[in-house]
Amino acid sequence: MDKDRIVLRDTIVHILDSTVGMPVLSDDKLDFGSDFGDFLREHIYKVWKSDDIKKCTFEETSNVNNIIRTAIETGEDFIETSKKIATLLYDIMNSNIDIPSADLIITCFEIQDVAFMGLLKMNYKESYMHQTLNNEGSNVNSIIKYKAALPSESQKLSEAAIINLVDGSLRILEKKYEVNGKKTNYFSELFLNCRTTLSQKAKLDIVEKAVEAVQKEFFNESEQFEEKMKTKSIIHEELMNENEVSVKEVMTKVFEDKVDLKEKFEEKLEKYHIKPEEVIKPQNDNTTRKYEKQLLKTDTGIEIKIPMEQYNSSDSIEFITNEDGSISVLIKNIGHITSR
Repeated sequence: MDKDRIVLRDTIVHILDSTVGMPVLSDDKLDFGSDFGDFLREHIYKVWKSDDIKKCTFEETSNVNNIIRTAIETGEDFIETSKKIATLLYDIMNSNIDIPSADLIITCFEIQDVAFMGLLKMNYKESYMHQTLNNEGSNVNSIIKYKAALPSESQKLSEAAIINLVDGSLRILEKKYEVNGKKTNYFSELFLNCRTTLSQKAKLDIVEKAVEAVQKEFFNESEQFEEKMKTKSIIHEELMNENEVSVKEVMTKVFEDKVDLKEKFEEKLEKYHIKPEEVIKPQNDNTTRKYEKQLLKTDTGIEIKIPMEQYNSSDSIEFITNEDGSISVLIKNIGHITSR
């Protein structure tokens, strides 16, 4: 999806500051120029392309979905619809002090003639800014802490939803906060009231952790080190060659002909409703970048960063297991070394 294809329509911002005791709802839409338009498109694009995104469906009892569906059927004014949605969110925030205050930007936009609604929760950030006061004819400049700064274009939102107004499907980003003494995905469970699936990033993390758990159970410490590097190399190879990760391919290449290890791996995945036939398709470079290098740290404090291409080349590096169980790393064919 190209961010330039995002066509903005109606946009409004509501102030949801829990310290105020009531939401400050706007009575008019934002008249945004090109700069703010670029700001919105950038955040919509980041949400859309994030590997933390969860694809969801509304429950029948979802108040947010009912508000949106009623508005579409009756032609209700966008401003009134946005106020109802913002009030629902504020009521949840006001009852749970750990949920951060924010500005809620509600925007309707189109991508290739398909209508969407974006709910962008801009959690406040602390920031310093200058202030000029006039003291008996003299300017006095000072620096003050501003507690309601919004995330910049380059920052990622931790809570947001993009709702397809045609089929009712939605994509969400969320973070757990304490509700009634328990860490809860309040954004999906209490506010949107929708059924979520695991994000692509979460699935990839689960596969890697499941492999590691099996390796810890069946291999000694020295073997675990080698097996973990092998796993990372296999996942990197899948991403480079296929732009996706086949869970079955990873299982086959990592565990080879060890049937009992494969069965244990499948058991661990089953807890998260992930099947070996599943294919994981990360989109964001930040998700895949960690597989581009082997990052090693010894018990003596030495750190080694090895590009995966060099790791896979026997002409560049060799790991030697000594008789006493210790490991030596042999770096080969070095033509030049620089110090940083």
